[in-house]
Amino acid sequence: MKYAIILCDGMADRPVEALGGKTPLEAADTPNMARIAARGRVGRMCTLYDDLPTGSDVANLSILGYDPHRYYTGRSPIEALGLGIPLHADDTVFRMNLVTVSNDEPFAQKTMIDHSADKITTEEAEQLVAALADAIGSDVMRFYPGVSYRHIFVLSHADYHGTLTPPHDILGQKIAAYLPAGERSAEFLDMMEKSYAILSAHPVNQARVARGLRPANCLWLWGSGKKPAYEPFSEKTGLTRGRMITAVPLLEGLAAGMGLEHPKIPGATGDYDTNYAGKAASAIDALKNGYEFVFVHIEAPDECGHDGDAVLKQKSIEQIDHQIIGPVYDALESLGEPYQLLITPDHATPVSVRTHTSEMIPFLLCDSRVHTAGAVFTEAAAQESDLVIADGYTLLGRMMQNQLL
Repeated sequence: MKYAIILCDGMADRPVEALGGKTPLEAADTPNMARIAARGRVGRMCTLYDDLPTGSDVANLSILGYDPHRYYTGRSPIEALGLGIPLHADDTVFRMNLVTVSNDEPFAQKTMIDHSADKITTEEAEQLVAALADAIGSDVMRFYPGVSYRHIFVLSHADYHGTLTPPHDILGQKIAAYLPAGERSAEFLDMMEKSYAILSAHPVNQARVARGLRPANCLWLWGSGKKPAYEPFSEKTGLTRGRMITAVPLLEGLAAGMGLEHPKIPGATGDYDTNYAGKAASAIDALKNGYEFVFVHIEAPDECGHDGDAVLKQKSIEQIDHQIIGPVYDALESLGEPYQLLITPDHATPVSVRTHTSEMIPFLLCDSRVHTAGAVFTEAAAQESDLVIADGYTLLGRMMQNQLL
C-alpha cells in the first residue's frame, strides 16, 4: 500500500468579495482535484487546539499522526532540527523573523509593516543575520541563518517563560502591546532596539530601499521551545521508507526528527514562485522506487493568505492542482498498486484576516480500492459532510486501518 499526502499549507479560507463571494479553493480551476473528488470522499477535521498555538507546527504534527499534546515543545526547535543546528536539551530556541517595522519613534510606537520584509532573499538575509551575530551575539545568545525571513535564535543552557507574539498576527498594528513580556523582556527589547539600528544602516537594506523594496530592519522573536523527541515515523506507522518534500525548515525539522528523508529540491522556495514540478517529480520518484509514504508540502497558499492576496492564493491552488496533484495522482494510478491519497490544508489562513485561524479544515481522501458516490472538494462541501475527524492526529492511523471509506 502506498500513502501520499499533498499538504496545501493554509489553503482553507472564507468567501472573498473580490472572488465573487467564493473562497480561493472554490474559485480556482482544479480539474485534478475534481476528478479525484468524483471517486473519493470529502470530510473535515480539526488539527488545532485552543490550548496550543494556532500554527503549522501543531497542525502538521497532527496530520503526520502525532498527538500535539504529547509531542509539541514549540515551533522553533523543530525548525532548528531542519536547519541542522546543534542543540542541547536545556537550550531554549526561538524563531527569529527579519521583519519590516515603521520608522516611528520611540521604538514601541513602531508599526509591524511586514512579517517577511518583502520576502527577503536567503542570500541577503544571511548577511544581515551575520551582522547581528557579530554585533550582539555571544556564547549564550546564538544567531543562525535559515531561509528567507525565517531564522533561529538560541539561548544557551537557559529557560524562558515569557510571552512572545508571532509577527504575522499583528500586521498593521503598533508593536507596543506585543513586545516581549515577562522573563528577560528588558534584555530582549534591548536586543530588538539594537537590531533596528544595525539593520537599518546595513548596506543590504540600503540597497533594498533603493530598489523600492522593504528593508528587513528589525529582528522579532517568537515561538520558543525546547528540543523535541519524536517516536520514529517508521516505528509509529510500520512504514519503513518515507519522504518529506518541502522547502521550509519547519517541515524539514519534523522530517529530521521523525526519520523521514527530506531531499532538497532545486528551485523550491517556500513561496508562490516555488518549483511545483520539481516537488511532484521527487514524489513520483519516491513512489516508483519503493517508498511507501510521501508527504508533499507546499507553502504558497499560506504565504498568499498572510499577504491578503486572494487572487494569488487562487492561482497558487491552481498551480498545485495542475503541477503536483495531477502528476502525482496519475503516477499512483499507473503503478498498479493499492494506494491512499490525502489532499488537505493544515489550517486556514483567510486572506480577510491574514493569519491562521482554528476552524475545521476540509480534506479529500481517495482510496484506489474504493469508489464512492463522489463529492466536491470545497470548504462548504466539507461542512455538509458526515465525515468529521475531531482529532486530526488520528486521521493517518484511521486511514491505515481502513476506517474512513
